[in-house]
Amino acid sequence: MRLKLLRRRLSISAPRMIVRSHLPWPLRWAVVALTLGFSAALAAWAFEVGKGLAGLDRDAKRELVQLRDEVLQLRRERDQAVTVANAADSLLKAERAAQDKLAQQVRQIEGENLALKADLGFFERLLPTQAAEGISIRALQAQVQENGQIRYQLLVMQSGTKAQAEFTGRYALTLIGTQEGRPWVYPVPPGPQGAQTLQLRQYVRLEGVLDVPPQAVVKSVQVSVSDASGAVRATQTVPL
Repeated sequence: MRLKLLRRRLSISAPRMIVRSHLPWPLRWAVVALTLGFSAALAAWAFEVGKGLAGLDRDAKRELVQLRDEVLQLRRERDQAVTVANAADSLLKAERAAQDKLAQQVRQIEGENLALKADLGFFERLLPTQAAEGISIRALQAQVQENGQIRYQLLVMQSGTKAQAEFTGRYALTLIGTQEGRPWVYPVPPGPQGAQTLQLRQYVRLEGVLDVPPQAVVKSVQVSVSDASGAVRATQTVPL
């Protein structure tokens, strides 16, 4: 029996045997990784060589340079546009300020023109039709304001055929009306509203505001001009 087994193992019909070298798994994985890395490097080298042969690399570089130039140009245009916009905004603000100032000046001039027209009309009404000798009061005007005060205007003139010396005197105001239903005459006391010193050579314009005492109804205002000796030289009364 043993002889038969020995013959079978030594004969042609004996089973075949394969001899393999045993490698550890980490070594096998390292070999696989090296193989894959080499393959990837070879593929990348082939791609670069092919791109260089086809001229793609030069075209890409050229396009990149062109795109960079375009970006720089766009940035310069943007900066220029921002500068222009800032300058335009500054000019617009300056123009608005100038317009506001001009409008204010126009309003001021219009107010001055209205005041001059009022003064001109006042003087025209006060000018005499014929020259009068000595001191005279021209067209006294008085009106009651909303707050109850009385505003007056008058022109005192000195006229004559010869040159006149400077006149020095005083003018006084008197309110005439009723108080508590009875006749009432109120000489305005001397001071800012009442009698004051008067000096003129040809003419002087006078105006002011008078306070009205309580429970008094003013019906007329009287103005009198007296010389240095106290003699009354001119008087005039205007109704309200």
